[in-house]
Amino acid sequence: MATFLYKLGRLAFRRRHFVALIWVALLTLAGVGAASAPAAGSTSFSIPGVEAQKAFDLLEQRFPGASADGATGRIVFKAPEGEKMTDAANRATVEKTVKTLGDGSEVVSVTDPFTTGAVSKDGTVAYTSVKYDAPGMELTDPTRQALEKAGDDARATGLTVDVGGDALQAGAEPGAIGEAVGLAIAAVVLVITLGSLVAAGLPLLTAIIGVGIGVSTITALAKALDLGDTTSTLALMIGLAVGIDYALFIVSRYRSELAEGRDREEAVGRATGTAGSAVVFAGLTVVIALAGLAVVNVPMLTKMGLAAAGTVVVAVLIALTMIPALLGYAGRRIRATGEKRTKAAERAGRTAQDGRGKPARPGPGVRWASFVIRRPAAVLLLGVLGLGAIAVPATQLELGLPDDGSQPTSTTQRRAYDLLSEGFGPGFNGPLMIVVDAKDSDDPKAAATSVTDGIKDLEDVVTVTPAMFNKAGDTATITVIPDSKPSSTRTEDLVHAIRGQGADVRTDTGAQVLVTGTTAMNIDFSQKLNDALVPYLALVVGLAFLLLIVVFRSVLVPLKAALGFLLSVLAALGAVVAVFQWGWLGGLIGVEETGPIMSMMPIFMVGVVFGLAMDYEVFLVTRMREAYVHGESPSQAVVTGFRHSAKVVAAAAIIMMAVFGGFISSSESMIKMIGFGLAIAVFFDAFIVRMAIVPAVLALLGKKAWWLPKWLDRVLPNVDVEGEGLRTADGSAPSKDDDEDRALVRA
Repeated sequence: MATFLYKLGRLAFRRRHFVALIWVALLTLAGVGAASAPAAGSTSFSIPGVEAQKAFDLLEQRFPGASADGATGRIVFKAPEGEKMTDAANRATVEKTVKTLGDGSEVVSVTDPFTTGAVSKDGTVAYTSVKYDAPGMELTDPTRQALEKAGDDARATGLTVDVGGDALQAGAEPGAIGEAVGLAIAAVVLVITLGSLVAAGLPLLTAIIGVGIGVSTITALAKALDLGDTTSTLALMIGLAVGIDYALFIVSRYRSELAEGRDREEAVGRATGTAGSAVVFAGLTVVIALAGLAVVNVPMLTKMGLAAAGTVVVAVLIALTMIPALLGYAGRRIRATGEKRTKAAERAGRTAQDGRGKPARPGPGVRWASFVIRRPAAVLLLGVLGLGAIAVPATQLELGLPDDGSQPTSTTQRRAYDLLSEGFGPGFNGPLMIVVDAKDSDDPKAAATSVTDGIKDLEDVVTVTPAMFNKAGDTATITVIPDSKPSSTRTEDLVHAIRGQGADVRTDTGAQVLVTGTTAMNIDFSQKLNDALVPYLALVVGLAFLLLIVVFRSVLVPLKAALGFLLSVLAALGAVVAVFQWGWLGGLIGVEETGPIMSMMPIFMVGVVFGLAMDYEVFLVTRMREAYVHGESPSQAVVTGFRHSAKVVAAAAIIMMAVFGGFISSSESMIKMIGFGLAIAVFFDAFIVRMAIVPAVLALLGKKAWWLPKWLDRVLPNVDVEGEGLRTADGSAPSKDDDEDRALVRA
C-alpha cells in the first residue's frame, strides 16, 4: 500500500497539470449535469415490511384513486373574540376558501367543516381538510403556494387562520450563515496548524472541489434516483469534514518530511505513502459505516448513506492525487515543520536552546502523553467515568419523528397544530386509520362492527368513526381519534392495543386488522430502526474491526478502538437527549420545542461517528505503531505518536466540530440535531477517548497491545501502512526530536 501510494504521489507531483485538469474537468462536468438536470421533488418515503406500510399498499389496491398515502393539508379557522364560526360572515369566508382549494390540480377532495361536523363544541374553531394525490414530500411548489395563499386570503377577513398538515413539508434549509462560520473557523485552525495561508488553503480548496463534485452529482441524479434535499445536505456535511481532514494529514506529513531534509518530490511521495495509507483505511471505515445503513432496509436512509459514502470516496481520491499536485504548484511557499522557529532562533544566535542554554521545552502533545503514561490508571478511570455520567440520559431515550407539534411556535404549522388541540383535543392531530381486510371473512360487516366495538372499549380513545367500505365490500376503513398527542407513549400503547385486538378478530372472523396513518407509520419506523440498531452495529464494527487488525496487526488495539467508540457514541446520545428531549441548554442552539429524538438519529450517529472515530484512531495510532515497529519501547512509541500527530488530530477534530456545528443553525430539526450530535460526538471521541483513554490503555498494556497470534500474522496481508518498505529503502535514522522524547519518557 505505502509503496503504491508513494509512486502515485510522485506521479501526481510530476504530472500536476494533468491531474489538476482532470479534477477541474470532473467538477465542470458534474456542475453542468446539475444545472441541466430536471428539477426533482423531495424524496418519497416508504418503509418496506412494517404494518403501516402494508396497510397503505392494501388501500391503494382496494380503494383505487383514493391516494391513501397522499398528503393532507388543513386550514384552521378561529373566530374573533365574541364571535362564532357559524356566523354568516365567517361561514361565507370558510365556504369561499373551500371552493378555491377545490380547483387545485393535485387536489383529490376538500371537506366543508359545516357539513362534516369539523367545528369545535364551543363553535370558535373550525377546519377544512384538503386531500392530495401525492405524498407531502412530492407535492409541487405551486400546490403548496396555493394552499398558503388560501390561508392568507381568509386571514385578511379578520379570522385567525393557520395552515398545517404534511402538505407543507419542504426541503431542508442547512443554514448558510452557520456553514460560513464553520468554514471560517476551519480556515483559522488550518492557518495556525500549518503555519501559512498557502498551506491552509490547500485542504479548503480540495474539500470544496470534492464536495462540489459530490453534491453536483447528487443533484444531477436526484430525479432519476429519487434523492431528496436531505441527501445533499448530508453529503455536504460529511464531505466537507473528511475532505479537509484528509488533506490536512497529508500536507502536515509533507511538511514533516521536508523537515527531515528530503527534496519536495520525495517528501510528497513519502507523505502520500504514509499519511495517504492512513487516509485510505480511515476513508474505508467511513464508507463501510455509511454504506452499511442499507441493512436497515429503509430506502431513504440507504440512499442517504450511499450518497455520503460516494462523497467520502471522492474526498479520499482528491487527497491522494490533487494534494500532491497542488503541493507541486505551491513549491517553496510551503515550508518544513519548524522552519520559521529555526530561522528565528538562528537570528537570535541560538538553535535548539533558549537564552540560558537549556534544551527547548517539549511540545504540549509530548508533555500530555508523558503525563498519561505516568498515571494511566487515573486518566483511564476519569475518562470512562466522565463519559459514563454524560451517557446516563441516553437510558431515557424516546424515539419518534417530528410533526407540526415540534415546529417552532413562530410557524403557521405549529399554530395550526395548537388551534386544533385547543378546539378538538391533542389526539386530533394524530388520527389512526384502521384497515379491516375482510376478503376472507364470511360476514365483512360483522367483522368491521366487531373491530369498532372493540376499539371503543379501549382506554385513551375519544372518537371512533363508523366503518366505510370500498365498492367491492371486502375492505373497510375506520378512523380513531386518540385522547393523547401523536408523539406520546399513550398513543403508542393504543396502537399496540388495537393490533393486539386484531389478532382476536382474525381468529373469530377471518378478517385482518391493520393500523396505519402518519402516527402509526412513525411508530413503526421508530421500532424498525430500533430493531436494526444491534445488527447494524455488529456488521459495521465487525467489518471495521477486521480492517483495523490488518492495519495495526494487533487484536487488542482494534478492540480498544471499538470499545472507545461505543463509549463516545453513548455519551453523545446522552447529550442529545439532554438538549433536545429534556431541553437542557437548548435555548443556546435555538431548540424551541423539546420532544422525542428523531428515529433515525441513533443509528445514523452510530454509522457516521464510528467512521470518524476510526479516522482519529488510524491517524494517531499508526504513528505509534510506526515508532514501535522501528524499535521504540511501547511508552516511547506513544510519546512519539503524540509528538507527530496530536496537534494535527486536535486540529482535525476542531475543524470537524466547526463544520458540523455550522449546521446547528439550520431551520430543519433533523439537520440541527444531526449537526449537534456529530459535533459533540467528535469532541468526546477525539479529545477524551483518543487523546486520553487510548494512550492510557496502551501504557497499561505495554507490549501486549501489539500482540498478534502467529497463525493470524501469517495469513494477514501485509499492507505496510507505516511505510516500512520506504524506510528500509531509505535507511532513515530516528530524528533528534525522537531521541529527546525518549529521554523525557525515561525521566
